Amino acid sequence: MQLLIPYAYVDDPGCTQALATLHLPVLDPLLARLTVARTDTGSADTLTPPHERALAQAIGITAADGLVPWAASAVARSGRDPGTNGWAWITPAHWQVGADRIQMTDPATLQLSHDASQTLLQAMAPYFAQDGIELMPDTPGRWLARGDALTTLATASLDRVIDADVGPWMPATASMRRLQNEMQMLLYTHPVNDARSAQGLASVNSFWVSGSGAMAPNTPLTPVKPEPAVADALRPAALRGDWTAWAEAWRQLDQGACQKLAGAIDRGQTCELVLCSERNAIHFTAAALGWRERLQRRLKRPSLKDFTALL
Repeated sequence: MQLLIPYAYVDDPGCTQALATLHLPVLDPLLARLTVARTDTGSADTLTPPHERALAQAIGITAADGLVPWAASAVARSGRDPGTNGWAWITPAHWQVGADRIQMTDPATLQLSHDASQTLLQAMAPYFAQDGIELMPDTPGRWLARGDALTTLATASLDRVIDADVGPWMPATASMRRLQNEMQMLLYTHPVNDARSAQGLASVNSFWVSGSGAMAPNTPLTPVKPEPAVADALRPAALRGDWTAWAEAWRQLDQGACQKLAGAIDRGQTCELVLCSERNAIHFTAAALGWRERLQRRLKRPSLKDFTALL
């Protein structure tokens, strides 16, 4: 059993303050039974955040920063052969334009209906087609894209840009920047946005491309390793900087996923815990300990706070 927890800690004063009084009665004793197997050290400006790197490694995908082929992998998991094409996700989005920055709100808050999503896709598809990119439906809030231009297009994860300035994360290619400008002009007066405005809803005035890349040749269509359990309950609060909600989500996670992991260790299963921040990841494993080390750990009583330096 492998448990992956994104945003277990964030390098933010508010998170540090919330963690100072956070009591996790399951995780803290669990950490005393685990050993740090390895760390994945990165930075807050990598296109692929550490929890996505850890997930890719867990299922046997090796890729460069910003080129973990999540969209192609999703196509394969759906039973289709992605071939060697480049794939990506296109996410309709709302950008708030300020004096010195453009901030993208969480696309999930748009709550696009199926009909509105289809109408927007049909309107935008011809512009993408001019660059050899085919748009296809996936979910109302996300579409699939296929094209050679996406094979080597490094893109930032949505988690990097939600409630953040999109400027530093924009794809480097001139064609993608041109597409962004064209879509902003197209969407400005689109009937879907007129209807949303009449309902007091935020407009869909741009998009984000992510999950780009191609599956490596001869890659099995199903993951070569079992997927870990991803406990992402901390993510929404962490992305919006709500540290009171983040602490409450940790308490629930402690009694849920962490309790299940502790039970699996009690049953002698091979287990791994991966804690991620926005920069790094720590991989813990359950290892047999000598009596002296077990005693020392009980006396020291490690907690999540003791590992923030590594996160």
